[in-house]
Amino acid sequence: MLLRSITPTFFFTARSTRSLLILRSMSSIPSTMKSVFIKEHGGVEKLIYDDIPVPKVSEDSILVKNHFAGINFIDTYQRSGLYQVPLPHILGKEGAGEVVQVGSGVKDYKVGDRVVYLGDSTYAEYTNVSTSMAQKLTDDVSFEEAAAVSLQGLTALTLVRVAYQVQKGDIVLVHAAAGGVGLLLCQMLRHLGATVIGTVSTEEKAKLARENGADHIIIYTKEDVVERVNALTDGQGCHVVFDSVGKDTWEASLAVTRRLGSLISFGNASGPVPPISVLCLMPKNLRLMRTQLFPFIATKEEANKWWGELMDLLSKKIIKIHIHKHYDLKDAHQAHTDIQSRKTTGKLLLKINATADEAANYDRAYSYSASAIPLTTSVIAG
Repeated sequence: MLLRSITPTFFFTARSTRSLLILRSMSSIPSTMKSVFIKEHGGVEKLIYDDIPVPKVSEDSILVKNHFAGINFIDTYQRSGLYQVPLPHILGKEGAGEVVQVGSGVKDYKVGDRVVYLGDSTYAEYTNVSTSMAQKLTDDVSFEEAAAVSLQGLTALTLVRVAYQVQKGDIVLVHAAAGGVGLLLCQMLRHLGATVIGTVSTEEKAKLARENGADHIIIYTKEDVVERVNALTDGQGCHVVFDSVGKDTWEASLAVTRRLGSLISFGNASGPVPPISVLCLMPKNLRLMRTQLFPFIATKEEANKWWGELMDLLSKKIIKIHIHKHYDLKDAHQAHTDIQSRKTTGKLLLKINATADEAANYDRAYSYSASAIPLTTSVIAG
């Protein structure tokens, strides 16, 4: 078993607060909880599964009992040290669950509220969450759906609405089109009226990407991406390229972006893009942006806007979620191994404090059809 068990005595001691009053609290909150964390950077063998103290809320935070937490590439970047984080560090950037404790200054949340949130330390049974990063869930959105769509859904939405404002008729290349963000991008782009070219590695992934809205598929293990894009676009290239792969696809992405086009880099699945000269953009007057989600939702107003649009798309079934697999918290090492293999499709989730009803739904099939994604006007087109 790769997850080691140790006793992290002083590493996660709760910080003291001055005159902290817990307004409301469930009586059944334990003193310790299971979590997955690192004390040093490295491979999956550095993941530690053990008991640590349950965090304490601050004046403006809430304590969430997690039902599900999302697995994302950024978790592997933080574990490996590509993205530096203070150590020790509980991994995870998104979760969904119920509020079990409320800080003295919190007015908009109460014990029992169902929430989804972004932040740190979600690979745990409980997470202390800033209210600025949380959103209440409506009854028609499950914990599972919310945890699966939050980080990747907001990423996809801000890519097509802010990083590059996709217009009807645009030709768009999506790398890793069968991944979590890739599938959501295909659905949103189809809804916006764009022509979607997706790259995938297998026939199985090609089928999934087509079902989610990709018009053309390039299986990069069998075909040359640049040649195929040029053939599909009469040599003009794409208005925008969304590249989450990084090092392995950089040259092809640059080559297939059309004159006056945009290249949006937002991931490092194959490793970070090597240092470049800005002069490489000059021959075609290209725009280059390297994005991450959080600057797009830095203010409460921005966060509310994009959360609201995403939940509206989800509740109206304009976007649907493909969940690749659920993992127990103790099996986080296997989730990291799987996502880094780049052989998964859709979303990977940790199931943590799931109810019996939720557990009964773990193995349900998700049905996808491009025809099920309506092309009528919605909030995304605003």
